[in-house]
Amino acid sequence: MCIGIPMRIESVDGVMAICESRGSRQHVSLALVDDPPMGTWILAYQGTAVRTMTPEEAAETAAALDALEAVMAGEQDVDLFFADLVGREPQ
Repeated sequence: MCIGIPMRIESVDGVMAICESRGSRQHVSLALVDDPPMGTWILAYQGTAVRTMTPEEAAETAAALDALEAVMAGEQDVDLFFADLVGREPQ
């Protein structure tokens, strides 16, 4: 399974950035995105930022990752992780 992780840029040095997410910091290449400033959320996959994200997108993606962790720990009710979807009609 391939999963991108939302990360927030803490510092930038050329095409490399130190990014933080879910309690860890990583060096991430910014070669595929256009000069994002510090504080920008990016979707990182295998050490590379593949696109920028809005804070809302980052929060929704982080909630989905939290739901995945909960399911792997045996939790069956994950509605609280998808508050934006529960009770909404499909589009």
